[in-house]
Amino acid sequence: MPRTWASDMEKPINIDAYIAGFPKPVQEVLQRLRKAIHEVAPEAEEKIGYGMPAFRTYGRDLVYFAAFRNHIGLYALPSGNKAFKKELAAYKTGKGSVQFPLDEPLPILLIERMVRFRMQENLAQHRGKNLP
Repeated sequence: MPRTWASDMEKPINIDAYIAGFPKPVQEVLQRLRKAIHEVAPEAEEKIGYGMPAFRTYGRDLVYFAAFRNHIGLYALPSGNKAFKKELAAYKTGKGSVQFPLDEPLPILLIERMVRFRMQENLAQHRGKNLP
């Protein structure tokens, strides 16, 4: 489980409980991120995975996010980072993660594009497995 501000609390049972474990300013950022994901993927199922908010479409993981002391981590899986390498150059990234500093506005349009990309991947994989 990622080490987040809320990691000393009980394991959250849902995304509302996860978000409630943070200070108000961080809650607002997390709610904006959650809303942006649902704007693009309104049918996405919410869950807690690996101790953090997760979203699924077509039976597959879409994205995860987590709040840390100085940043919000978005986990769009490695393919999401590769597809947006140029746009993510301004941020610290890992194999399948990107860190958005809490002292900067969230790049909502970029996040929505990443989620849309991941949705298309999930749909393509879903269709590929369900061919007659």
